[in-house]
Amino acid sequence: MRRVLALVPLLLLATLPRGIAAAPLAHREVLPNGIRLLVAPRPAIPIVALRVSLRAGSVVDPPDALGLANLTAELLTRGTAKRSGPELDRAIEFVGGSLEADAGRDGATVSLAVLKKDLDLGLDLLAEVLLTPSFPEDELKRKVADIQASLQRSEENPEVVVGRALARLLFPGHPYAHPISGTIESVGKLGREQVVRFHREHYRPDAAAIAVVGAVTVDEVRDALARRLGGWTPPSAALSVIPRAPASAPAVTETITRELTQSTVYLGRPSIGYHDPDYFPLLVANYILGGGSASRLYTRVREERGLAYSVYSSLSPGRYGASSVVSLQTRVDAVGEATRLVKDEMARLGRAAVGARELGLAKSYLIGSFPLRLDTSRKVADLLIGIEEYGLGLDYPDRFKAEIAKVTAADVRRVAARYMDPAAFSSVTAGK
Repeated sequence: MRRVLALVPLLLLATLPRGIAAAPLAHREVLPNGIRLLVAPRPAIPIVALRVSLRAGSVVDPPDALGLANLTAELLTRGTAKRSGPELDRAIEFVGGSLEADAGRDGATVSLAVLKKDLDLGLDLLAEVLLTPSFPEDELKRKVADIQASLQRSEENPEVVVGRALARLLFPGHPYAHPISGTIESVGKLGREQVVRFHREHYRPDAAAIAVVGAVTVDEVRDALARRLGGWTPPSAALSVIPRAPASAPAVTETITRELTQSTVYLGRPSIGYHDPDYFPLLVANYILGGGSASRLYTRVREERGLAYSVYSSLSPGRYGASSVVSLQTRVDAVGEATRLVKDEMARLGRAAVGARELGLAKSYLIGSFPLRLDTSRKVADLLIGIEEYGLGLDYPDRFKAEIAKVTAADVRRVAARYMDPAAFSSVTAGK
């Protein structure tokens, strides 16, 4: 919840000078087996970055097997029908590349980065881990132990503990309430047969998007993938249907007792996603409230009153739901005062219009900052996957500047009153 993860990919073309038409962001097509392919040629960049996105995240974990999606992704690169995990590591490291897999809430991602001259090897390895992972028993046991140890350590991290508790309050009865990595108990019960079945059911071409960025052509990528993934066929079963998360949840206050020298407080509520007409005004409102060092929360709570070590707000859209979160870390004896001050600022944003200067700074930052975050092929590949998976269309970056630019002070006040009313926010505090 600390990062607006899904926002990062969406501003590549937002600062083009007026009168200059935007070049196509990428070529998009659907391959015969259902793979959605996006290619962005960058002839001057010798590194090729590739992302495979699959709808195989924790949202499709069986209720009695939490953490299965994460474990499956973690094991993809630990052995295939042709190579062991160490052999895969040596092969990709020999050419200075990287091949990684991980699972998040909405999906799993396999990431490849290699020099153009080593692309054939990289694609061979990629196809192996996608299509023929062997899931060795010894690697599974080792990975289960690693995940359990990580979960145990995370209990000492108040932000992780509070974030998990808040997710449970915001998304009751929905898979978003479950931790991505599962629990120590649930992971310990997972076996190889479950992993094999999960891979067979959810790693499928009709639920895959592949973004390729670098010194490649569309024809070259299409042919290379056809040779390696052309025989990848979808199973007969239909894709999993995941319900939308609740649009609202009761405001609940929860305290988690920990012997800590400071307290961590999260305030949160279900929110709106990219396709809601209020999304852009709320994005601006969020930045004004707590999006940076010039925000109201940072200025008043931290700088003027010295009540927080860190304080910020975020808007986090997902495929099946979204959340708005305000977080602060403060002294144990200042929790009450700091929280009241945060809530005052949230309410004030919905009571009175923001000034022209404050509004202009927020809009200028949102429009102007993202090109600096998209200066590598890997970041552009993430951009393409984000746009594809959220169904935003390749023209989305072109529209972003206009949508942010037209947000008014009245818009900010309206959405703040609707979506930032502190009375609608649940609260979780970890501390003494």
